[in-house]
Amino acid sequence: MRMTPWLAAGPMLALAACGEQVYDPRGVDHGETLLSVSAVGEADTRPDEARFQAGIQNWAATAKAASAATKENIDEIVAALRALGVEDKDIQTRTVSVQRLDYGDRKGQFQASNTVTVVVRDISKAGEAVTAVTEVGANIVSGPDLRLSDPEGATNTAYGNAYKAARARAQSYADAAGMEIGRVLAIRDAGGSQGDRYIPGAPPPPVTPPPPIYRASPVSLESAAEESATIMPGQTTSAVAVQVDFTLVPK
Repeated sequence: MRMTPWLAAGPMLALAACGEQVYDPRGVDHGETLLSVSAVGEADTRPDEARFQAGIQNWAATAKAASAATKENIDEIVAALRALGVEDKDIQTRTVSVQRLDYGDRKGQFQASNTVTVVVRDISKAGEAVTAVTEVGANIVSGPDLRLSDPEGATNTAYGNAYKAARARAQSYADAAGMEIGRVLAIRDAGGSQGDRYIPGAPPPPVTPPPPIYRASPVSLESAAEESATIMPGQTTSAVAVQVDFTLVPK
């Protein structure tokens, strides 16, 4: 008879012991306070590459004649780029088209066009490259698109700055609360942007129309190129966001 209370008390004590360890899916232990901080980091980097499109557009009485003239012109454009040291791997065909015109002053003629995308890996030669293609007759030019040869390096610098900002903010909270930072529980990548490019993790980029293609006669475009051949690299900003979960503990 005296054993019954003891047997009943056993399970109650076990439950009480289990109750001292409260399970927290966030990883916070007893005596710790969870602090979730969001922060942004930036890194400014000078672009060192330039991309632009160059091409030719011709009209003739037959599709064959228009295509032949366009091929001859595009060969001259490619040769001019090679003379500047642009390698074949950095010259890529973008569009080739032949169509009959059924409207306008050239109705009944055929229009042929060919456009290439050019990568200039020495940005100081980008303006010279634009001038060179227009001098040999390019009448389709768009760009430049200034880029970084090492975009990941710039992005990583921005992430490092973002984490430092989050840590500094967490320290401010800890100081104000009379506590200190304990552990890092989680770091979440919220993505960001690099110039006009989105870094994975950010919200989907808005749909924007492509840049307009400037078309003109070879003579007027050549003059325009001579006036605007100076390309200013400026700086490209990489901006990213992170969310960091810290624990605060008593001092």
